[in-house]
Amino acid sequence: MELFDSHCHLDPMRFHGELPEVLARARSAGVAGMAVIGTRAVDSEAAAELASRERGVVAAAGIHPNDVAEASADEWDRIVALAGAGRVAAVGETGLDWYRDHAPREVQREWFDRHLRLAQRLGLPVVVHTRDSISDVLAMIREAVGRGALEAILHAFTGSAAEAAEAVDLGCHLGFAGMVTFRSSAGLREVARTVPLDRLLVETDSPFLSPEPMRGKRNEPANVVHTACCLALARGEAPEALAAATTANARRLFRCRP
Repeated sequence: MELFDSHCHLDPMRFHGELPEVLARARSAGVAGMAVIGTRAVDSEAAAELASRERGVVAAAGIHPNDVAEASADEWDRIVALAGAGRVAAVGETGLDWYRDHAPREVQREWFDRHLRLAQRLGLPVVVHTRDSISDVLAMIREAVGRGALEAILHAFTGSAAEAAEAVDLGCHLGFAGMVTFRSSAGLREVARTVPLDRLLVETDSPFLSPEPMRGKRNEPANVVHTACCLALARGEAPEALAAATTANARRLFRCRP
């Protein structure tokens, strides 16, 4: 069973010297591809460097909405340079976070718009964070789609079936992470059943959001197999079929070969 972890954070700050072992465990578990997502310029650059030397790894460059109030013009220039030089396969992580509100909402909106426009200009997918903000995120994506083509990934999706349908109508892909495996997440599994297979992605959001039965431990890409198997069971599909479809979706989005 071949899998693609469509959203993980593997920078040295989080994994120190263990990264070779983490990558080896992922490959042993059948994880043939990983999208390593940046949240600031420094880890975006680290992700791009990792992607340049590791088979099956792609990178995304962006500034997380919780960090935009601290970001400088120079940091944004570094993100633009990475994307413009073709060193990353996606823009982000970007979006809106109304739960933590670490940055003023208008500042978050302005930075989200920057990322959307950069992704559209370069023809790259954009990786979107949304927490307690799905209506506003979808409104901004709708506005962006009105300007031109856009491929958006709503990562760690936890919205309703109606919000999932609206996102699909806007051309989005939906990534499901460890939360979908939790015993308390029966409603989210029902939502996942409604998502067309060609718009579905699986992810870990490592080192966060560990799935059952790894909950409470540091997450890593190898654990995406638990999320994939849970989704397959919820959707009534063979795990091998779901893995093949979600891997093909990720490779198409990130424009990477097997």
